[in-house]
Amino acid sequence: MIDGDTFALQGESRRIRVWGLDAQEWNRQGGSDATAAMRQLVLGRSLHCSQRDIDRYDRIVAQCFLPDGRDIAAVMIRAGVATEYCRYSRGYYGTC
Repeated sequence: MIDGDTFALQGESRRIRVWGLDAQEWNRQGGSDATAAMRQLVLGRSLHCSQRDIDRYDRIVAQCFLPDGRDIAAVMIRAGVATEYCRYSRGYYGTC
C-alpha cells in the first residue's frame, strides 16, 4: 500500500493511481486514515481496473472496482477519507 489513492498490485511493477480520487499523503493530516481505508478495501482482493492514463510519475491511472462491483474511488469518497479529484474526474462522482 502506498497511500490513500495509490497502491501496487501483486506482480505489477507499476503503481496504480486511482482515477478520480484525491487523498492526503500518508504523512499529512488525514492521510493515515485514507491509507488505512484503502488497505482495508483492497488488500487480498482481486480487483478489476480499467486503465485511463499514465501519469507523469509513470503510474497507471485506472478506475478500479472491488469484486462486488463497487467503484473504489466512490467508496473512499462516500466514507469521507478522500475527495473527488475534480480536475480529472470532471464531476463523475457528483461532488465537484
